[in-house]
Amino acid sequence: MSSREYTVVGAGAIGGTLAWHLARAGHPVTVVDADPDHVAAIARDGIVLERGGVRTPQPVAAAYTLEQVSAPLGRVLLAVKAQATRTAAEWLVGRLAEDGYVASLQNGLNEELIAEYVGAERTVGAFVDLFADVVAPGVINDGGAGAIAIGEMDGTASTRVRDLAADLGAWGPVTVTGNVAGYLWAKLGFGAMLTATALADDTMGDLLDRHRPAGHRLAHEVLSVAAAEGIILEPFDAFEPSAYVDGADPEKAAAATDRLVAWLRTQTKTRSGIWRDIVVRRRPTEIPTQYAPVLAAADRHGIDVPVLRVLLRQLAEVEADAATMSEERIDLLDTVAREEAR
Repeated sequence: MSSREYTVVGAGAIGGTLAWHLARAGHPVTVVDADPDHVAAIARDGIVLERGGVRTPQPVAAAYTLEQVSAPLGRVLLAVKAQATRTAAEWLVGRLAEDGYVASLQNGLNEELIAEYVGAERTVGAFVDLFADVVAPGVINDGGAGAIAIGEMDGTASTRVRDLAADLGAWGPVTVTGNVAGYLWAKLGFGAMLTATALADDTMGDLLDRHRPAGHRLAHEVLSVAAAEGIILEPFDAFEPSAYVDGADPEKAAAATDRLVAWLRTQTKTRSGIWRDIVVRRRPTEIPTQYAPVLAAADRHGIDVPVLRVLLRQLAEVEADAATMSEERIDLLDTVAREEAR
């Protein structure tokens, strides 16, 4: 396999994990991050991946803060939080090589925004379902396997996409797809379920198991908006979007959630990154940015998404005061969901 250079902008859970695997496979990887302590640790020790209490360092070609980068950038893997996408895209203007590209390895629907700055022809779509957490400067805990799908936004399978898929294969199986949007919208449905679990202090699998009315209705609301947008949904990992759409058999949804809960319980990462942002990192989550396009599309199509709106209001309250985190908040979502399902 040939060696290709990559610049990973945002070396957190997603970016840092993938950078570790790319570097491990022999690719020259430069990481760029806004956190100077994180950058200093990586420059000194490499990226350290932790699995089962064992920490394995992997040197990278270079580690920089944003202001230290000056050279034209070729293959850029953008892995910043969704709310930082515009700032990152602005930063990339003038730094991205003419034949370079930006692959959005993020949560949410960010490709159109990136394309506004660097051009659609230099934007690659990507979907990532990766379980990891930054636990210390330069140290990332690997919380379990997930899925990656990448593709051109026009649906073609270009050489650069096939090359990227092959290189990211150092992490695990990667799907080349002509329907990135189908994966991204499906993950927004799944993500709404997981966001609800961040309202309480318990494991994702157990909370989802106990609060199925809320989980099912949240997925249903998001995926109904996707259907109105003409999106063909794609299943991934243990999430089956077809189980939560209009007209789906309730028994199918129950069985799908059984499988989803069982899968979540196999992951060593038991709480969401959203929960971690609130409780550990004490910082705003990316959820409002991720779901703003969903709310906008719901308004355009005249679709009610009341459980999603209650979820977002409750999340804002918990972000403002983590001490108000309580399972009673998810009980409320269950109540609203049952009312809507009548």
